[in-house]
Amino acid sequence: MQKRKPIVGITQGDSNGIGYEVIIKAVADPRVLEFFTPVVYGSSKLFGFYRKTIHEIEQLDTNVITSAADAKPKRINILNCLPENVFAEPGQATPESAKAAITALARAVDDVKAGLIDALVTGPINKKAMSGEGFGFPGHTEYLQKQFGVSDVTMLMTSHRLRLGVVTGHIPLKDVPRSINKDKILSKLRLMNNSLKEDFGIDLPRIAVLSLNPHSGDGGLLGTEEQDIIMPAIAEAIAEGIMAFGPYSPDGFFGLSHYERFDATLAMYHDQGLAPFKALSFEDGVNYTAGLPIVRTSPDHGTAYDMAGRDEADPQSMRSAIFTAIDIFNARADYAELQDGKMEERRLEGSERKERPGRPQIA
Repeated sequence: MQKRKPIVGITQGDSNGIGYEVIIKAVADPRVLEFFTPVVYGSSKLFGFYRKTIHEIEQLDTNVITSAADAKPKRINILNCLPENVFAEPGQATPESAKAAITALARAVDDVKAGLIDALVTGPINKKAMSGEGFGFPGHTEYLQKQFGVSDVTMLMTSHRLRLGVVTGHIPLKDVPRSINKDKILSKLRLMNNSLKEDFGIDLPRIAVLSLNPHSGDGGLLGTEEQDIIMPAIAEAIAEGIMAFGPYSPDGFFGLSHYERFDATLAMYHDQGLAPFKALSFEDGVNYTAGLPIVRTSPDHGTAYDMAGRDEADPQSMRSAIFTAIDIFNARADYAELQDGKMEERRLEGSERKERPGRPQIA
């Protein structure tokens, strides 16, 4: 069955960062529009401003709209959702750019809830500036978890080299040890296991689990979290049929490329996982939120104010985020179709059993 070309909503992020530049560069080649229909949430005025700062792009087929329902295929649809007097100050963190990021994100979330777009790709934001404007969340991940009312999500970083999730996300390092418990690790393993099956098409995913302490605690000498928390969580995951392994000491795990033996890796905290991930996959790394009912990705870089408006930003991570969202959208459709087929097969088998004559009774 031929797949439907998805409509992908792309939020501008902070309007004074590199968001518009990487979006424009990522969708400039008309060949990419054969795979999806983009809807950029922001401002046609800001889009035009940053378009003029990019020199190698000659022509863009754009379509300015006020509703995602009016998006046209094979066009870069720009959904105006910001005030007409909006303006750009490249490289500056301002209240106005933070408000613009919040407004674009909220509108895109409303549209994905309404089914007007099929997947969401979020541009880079300034978390501190948005917090100052009442955003109320450490980042996109926590905001989307609240918006979609799910009990747990995990930040799953993915690239051509590895996939990596984290138990604890945007919290201070001093709060990490008391934030880790068996149930939380087990919840992340379940989320990752399900996502690897449904979103990445892996039948029997193998997940490596990292330790919290150096040398996996060295038998309790350097900490007991491995023995008291992490190992029991792994054992319970295995009992549920999840192929979890570890805990592995992070230095040797990444230094010896052991991550290549697994379909994904679960780190205990943000920098434990994201530092090696970005060292290995900065150009094409993608942040995917596993556990949501919708598909959401983003590039793995920030606003990069220092290069905003200078035509210096590399669009590869944004391009990867878009195509990862498309791949996951298609993988979910395949998985749903497969499950429907299995249910129909079971139904037919059940009908056949009912119709079969029973064993004749011997007098």
